[in-house]
Amino acid sequence: QVQLVESGGGFVQPGGSLRLSCTASGFTFRRCPMSWYRQVPGKERELVATISSGGSTTNYGDSVKGRFTISRDNAKNTVYLQMSGLKPEDTAVYHCNAAWYPEYWGQGTQVTVSS
Repeated sequence: QVQLVESGGGFVQPGGSLRLSCTASGFTFRRCPMSWYRQVPGKERELVATISSGGSTTNYGDSVKGRFTISRDNAKNTVYLQMSGLKPEDTAVYHCNAAWYPEYWGQGTQVTVSS
């Protein structure tokens, strides 16, 4: 069974940094492209970043380009999201998602950016 477990969220002041982690199981992680999404109550889920199976290709949403970096460690079945220059509008629940299994979601990790 596909499982995705996110961690690393928290409370941070504007301009701060956080690194999110998502550990996956139940599928061949090293062959599957992965993504990070975020969601605010009452708004549509927003695609934040994607990474290819080998990690060589990444793409970012316009709102996070230049501030966030997605990476992965296929030996650990884990995808990361390094976030810097955080802004209050980055406040959301962050989820990872496997491209081959889009219907599966973890519990997410809350990121709150506030002074």
